[in-house]
Amino acid sequence: MDGKEIEVIFQPDGKRSRVKSGTNVLEAAKLVGADLASICGGKSICGKCRIIIKGNRGSVGPPTSIEKSLISEEDLSEGYRLACQTPVFSNVTVKIPKNSRTGQQRLQIEGIETPTTLEPSVEKYFLELPKPSLQDPKADAERLLGELQIQKGLINLRIDPSVLQSLPSILRSDDWKVTVVLLQGETVIAVEAGDTTNRIFGYVLDIGTTKLAAYLLDLKSGKVVAVTSSMNPQIHYGEDVIARITYTMKGSKEKFELHQVIINSANELLKQLVERTGVKNDEVYEAIVVGNTVMHHLFLNIDPQFLGLSPYTPAVRRGIDVKSSSIGMNINPHGNVYTLPVIAGFVGADTVADILATETHKRSELCLAFDIGTNTEVFLGNKDEILACSCASGPALEGAHVKHGMRAATGAIEKVTIDPDTFAVQYWTVDNTKPCGICGSAMVDILAEMLKAGVIDVSGKMKRNITSERLRTVSTGVEFVLAYKDETATAEDITFSQKDVREIQLAKAAIHTGTVTLMKKKGVNEADVDIVFIAGAFGSYIDPENARIIGMYPEIPLERVRVIGNAAGTGGRMALVSKASIAEAEQISRKVKYVELAAEASFQAEYLNSFALPYADLSKYPETSELLKSLGKYPEKPPFYFTI
Repeated sequence: MDGKEIEVIFQPDGKRSRVKSGTNVLEAAKLVGADLASICGGKSICGKCRIIIKGNRGSVGPPTSIEKSLISEEDLSEGYRLACQTPVFSNVTVKIPKNSRTGQQRLQIEGIETPTTLEPSVEKYFLELPKPSLQDPKADAERLLGELQIQKGLINLRIDPSVLQSLPSILRSDDWKVTVVLLQGETVIAVEAGDTTNRIFGYVLDIGTTKLAAYLLDLKSGKVVAVTSSMNPQIHYGEDVIARITYTMKGSKEKFELHQVIINSANELLKQLVERTGVKNDEVYEAIVVGNTVMHHLFLNIDPQFLGLSPYTPAVRRGIDVKSSSIGMNINPHGNVYTLPVIAGFVGADTVADILATETHKRSELCLAFDIGTNTEVFLGNKDEILACSCASGPALEGAHVKHGMRAATGAIEKVTIDPDTFAVQYWTVDNTKPCGICGSAMVDILAEMLKAGVIDVSGKMKRNITSERLRTVSTGVEFVLAYKDETATAEDITFSQKDVREIQLAKAAIHTGTVTLMKKKGVNEADVDIVFIAGAFGSYIDPENARIIGMYPEIPLERVRVIGNAAGTGGRMALVSKASIAEAEQISRKVKYVELAAEASFQAEYLNSFALPYADLSKYPETSELLKSLGKYPEKPPFYFTI
């Protein structure tokens, strides 16, 4: 870089980024929050950050070998580039095409409602204190604590030192009538003038890799008073956790950057909630935070790099309490922020919250649960024992490695049927707009529908002998046309290729393998499972029958399947309103037995068997076995490092 400052204009939003000459377009986009997808976080492997250089193409560097391998010659000639590979040397306007934007993501906030005892960690007590005199010159703090014992029977209390700074004036501001805010029955975290006992609120933040869900609760009633959500702003640094871990490895500045953007978003969501309800920030006394282990570490500004290195150990397992002011959360400055405990490097506080919400740890029935995403968590068990694992399902179901893949945003094809006689395709899109790509729920449909229609065989191989204009051979192989260019928002055909089929097979095989491994470990089979819980946004929209047809879900009657939405958010809300739920969460974290799949002796064979649709013992089908083995071995690294 020569130090010269230039301007990059992003269209269609018109955002302007001032950067030094030589900065790549992706970095310029991050600075101003331009809506540009980057699944791999700038590692130049996903090909999703496609842009179009408008005007003078000499303002940017020439196409690199990586771009030439991921973008066709025709598209390069029309100005298409990869933002992560394109340095800018003079003022330039960049267009972000529709299929390169994250768009208006469909987010899941609602979840199962699980009753719990109302007993929050934060309580309020109104007191009328005797005034000091020459005969009773007791210090203010001792007077307050003494009256709490006399009037309320509360003993062995302490006052947070920061409360002392304003205590004298508050006690005298309303003639010694005050409300005391007590945390966990032992620490005074605030003293307020007058009787404010009816104003006591809490905040829950569910930090997903893709989305944030936020809830404001009235701790007097335990009821939710407002909810909101947003995309996780960390997606600009990579759409999976490994990309974000890699970014933090650049240095402490980058680690703090990922921490700060999540804190900023948490505060922005809180601002939306309090403005909508008339609640004051100072009336929010506790926040509960849930998320996977990487999100947990980044939120607390804990170095996450060793989560990405074998043996993938977290820095801490138990729940953590921190003062809100120390972490920059805009609740009451003396308030408490509690992060639920984690289980392992890739099984985090969100899984603890899922178990809490489903009450699996209390049930006699045998429960199986899935939270499907880039990294899929599976747990199996009941009150006697719970086993959990993390499946390397990869980011294909969220759009990566699939040519027309995208997240469940406006214009994404979300449901597909294929006529087995004519191969005619019917599809539905998010927000009922023209299609611009394919999201994960449709990818599951596509495999199931192709299998039912005979477009692919049980090995996933496309049958070239089918007579249909939708099945065609191109330079990159065989593909099936879902939507023709005259019906799409991108003016290009939306297709699903043989390579795309293999990517979804990788994801479904990982999930199936994790499930089978847990069952074998526990000595049970599909018939023994009483309840199947499907958690999370993806699970809420996937067709369970199609998921079962391709072997993503086990062969369990559909009437046993319960879709529970954002169960992690439910578990967080339970912890906020109930000290007993917090204690249960800590017990769950200690009770759950984590199973490292790659360490299981039968795992490699099980994984290869799981490539078949829905499943097969490949030792009986040597020709299919060799075909599937050619896909490669199961990754020994975390779930986002492998390719076919």
